Amino acid sequence: MLYQSMNTVSWFTVVIVFLLIGLVSRQNPFKAVVYLAKEILRSYKLVLLIAGMSGVLALNKYELQIEKKMHLTSDFTGFVFGLEGHFVQGVQHLFYAPWLTPIIVFFYVFMLQSVLAASLGVYLMDKNRLLLYATCYAVILNYAIAIPFYLYFPVNEVWSYAPAGVRFVMLDVFPRFEQEYRALSGLDNCFPSLHTSISLTSALLAFRSGNRRWMTIAGISAAVIIFGIFYLGIHWLTDMVGGTLLAVLSTSLSVKLAKLTLRESEPALRVGSEAAPFQ
Repeated sequence: MLYQSMNTVSWFTVVIVFLLIGLVSRQNPFKAVVYLAKEILRSYKLVLLIAGMSGVLALNKYELQIEKKMHLTSDFTGFVFGLEGHFVQGVQHLFYAPWLTPIIVFFYVFMLQSVLAASLGVYLMDKNRLLLYATCYAVILNYAIAIPFYLYFPVNEVWSYAPAGVRFVMLDVFPRFEQEYRALSGLDNCFPSLHTSISLTSALLAFRSGNRRWMTIAGISAAVIIFGIFYLGIHWLTDMVGGTLLAVLSTSLSVKLAKLTLRESEPALRVGSEAAPFQ
């Protein structure tokens, strides 16, 4: 039922987002919507950031069409395989278990975007403007940096490269994955791994928040997703390293940009939670 279509995935993702916000804040999660509306009315800067996020996500959605129109033919998959060999195959053979697969698929398909979206709600509920704005900046940076690599340094997913000897375990649970999901992410959009960078970015920002429940959830989610990119046979170790570096860079820059954005209107930050409180 969960994996019938991307529409079903989208609806369940919305449910998970509000469950996460409620679990972490221990309040009515729909208050986050009210707080968001108030912050949008209060600050044109957040409106611009939301517009920036929407723009870069739209660019990512149409990246495949752009790639086709540019008639790019490069393929660096063999180069990456030469660097790391059968690492992913080894991970699959070592850890594969039928009972584990549904858990990994759930985190890979649902938790990446759920944790990211819930981050905004959690920081709104915590009245942590700094990390609210930093999360928006981080999304923009992650995608803006990754997309040029997808265009000019294309690397195919591990399972699709025959010499790697890897099986696409995702299909055990989500048989229609290729028909439903592939339009959102090209087969050669591997380096850097956005599943690594986005999940790790969410965790790194959560660790700055001082919210222990959120730190735990975001940290566990990131760990399972990063393990899952190998278990499912999707990403190379090189992709994970690139995604990790991207997450560290995006997180550091996003916090600095958020501080600069809020400096005039919110000069005082709570040191413990790095929060710029709502007025």
